[in-house]
Amino acid sequence: MGARKSILAGKSKFDIGINFIQKLCNSHVPSPLRIPSISPFSLPSGSLCLKHPDLFLNSDMFDISWHKGLYDSNLLIGYRYPKPLCLGQHSLTIQHSISPEVRIHGIPMNNFSQSASQGLRLSKLSIGLDFNEPSTSNWINSTGVYFKRIHFIHDSGRSISRDLDGFPVTCSGDSYDNMIVINQKTRFEDVNDHNFTHFTLQMEHGTPLQPNLLTFNQFKFFASKGVKLGPAVFSSSLSGGSIVGSIAPHQAFAIGGPNSVRGYGEGAVGSGQSCLVSKTELAIPLNNKLTSVFFLDCGSDLRSSHRVPGNPGQRQGKPGSGYGIGFGIRFKTKLAQIKVDYAINAFQQRSVYFGINNLVV
Repeated sequence: MGARKSILAGKSKFDIGINFIQKLCNSHVPSPLRIPSISPFSLPSGSLCLKHPDLFLNSDMFDISWHKGLYDSNLLIGYRYPKPLCLGQHSLTIQHSISPEVRIHGIPMNNFSQSASQGLRLSKLSIGLDFNEPSTSNWINSTGVYFKRIHFIHDSGRSISRDLDGFPVTCSGDSYDNMIVINQKTRFEDVNDHNFTHFTLQMEHGTPLQPNLLTFNQFKFFASKGVKLGPAVFSSSLSGGSIVGSIAPHQAFAIGGPNSVRGYGEGAVGSGQSCLVSKTELAIPLNNKLTSVFFLDCGSDLRSSHRVPGNPGQRQGKPGSGYGIGFGIRFKTKLAQIKVDYAINAFQQRSVYFGINNLVV
């Protein structure tokens, strides 16, 4: 978030923000899949957030947040109602988002450093209840029950059931998939002055309450460890997962991008039934505001792309595995943290990622 303004009205809090995010590449994309050349500050997006405590009951919380970018939007409504500490926390969430679908169906360009859209947009609707169990020591357990609807539309707004190659984009064969999902998550966190440890294990089960609902089992994990070496911090993380059942292409694991393997476009490394991604970083502070970072990212679809219906990864020529190496800087200001990463992928293609993130105070 590049800038934010908070307004207090009684117990309510209203936030207005402007965000900037951009990826730069030193190559050009050939027509007809040309991506417009734009400046680092030409992708602003807005956000609104309303927080209102004690709306119906003492200590309850009602949240509404809305984000609108140039190509995506996200609306989130949440209500958390109070329970005794021994019973944990219960909440209701409703979320709807629309975004370009490039992770699975995007076409890799410029030696896989970019992913060009085929004109598909992904609309997601999720309505669910979350039950957070009382935390014990460093462990937190939660269970959620959700109804999810995944809908594909064209940039023009019409519904789509098949991609440009004629393959179905959903499991049902229609323009949408419905599912009822039971989600169980376990999280462990231990942080002190010398090191930190994070671990998350998540399992999702698609329940076949009706014949037209997706039935699947998905397993995902994330583990990270950081150690302080004098003023520097060395950290390493490993994440991955697998899914079995009546899966759809949009459920595949996409590898590549600034939050996965840097140096590649979103999903440009591969899209498979399983995946494994490792990230290693060495952060060296230069002063109180500036930090340099050296990183190595690796990812693989574990040769599982052919198990995704329609095999979009192989059809788009994705390698299935890759690595990115590079360095970056982190600059802290009073309002935000500026991030710049320079990455080189396995095909010697260079990419620069630029971002401005809100500082959590």
